[in-house]
Amino acid sequence: MTSFSQLLERIADAGIDFVIVGGFAAVTHGSSYITRDIDLCLVLSAENIARLRRALADLNPRHRMTPQRLSFLTYPPEGQPVQNLYLVTDAGVVDVLSSVLGIGDFERLKAKSEKLVVGGRTYAVMSLEDLIVAKETLGREKDLLTAKELRALAAKRQAERGE
Repeated sequence: MTSFSQLLERIADAGIDFVIVGGFAAVTHGSSYITRDIDLCLVLSAENIARLRRALADLNPRHRMTPQRLSFLTYPPEGQPVQNLYLVTDAGVVDVLSSVLGIGDFERLKAKSEKLVVGGRTYAVMSLEDLIVAKETLGREKDLLTAKELRALAAKRQAERGE
């Protein structure tokens, strides 16, 4: 099985600029939340979709929100606009979003992102402040619990900096 770091490398090596969001971002900020997927925000242009298809091609990428588990390699058809992709691969789940509820689109997220080093590589990760807002905006019980934990981590960081 491919690790999260290997999936991130594949996508970055495909020339796709992205921000890590969601549960994996929460873990990088110190959350004890356990995640079994990677959530990314990026511009879902035709070029980026083609790059993503090439990056994941040998991992049997399928749409996990369709009953037929349609292949991402052929659906959606080339040129069809896409807002979000919810994929399952032989290496795990990858959710690709064009925006994050409560925050905004890729450009907005990227502007306030923080840096994360994984396997010697640097990636953009959603800021702690934005992540808290996003989790609270989603409003699901698990997200509200994660937001509460993230608020405590943010307060601890402020105290350590003497703010």
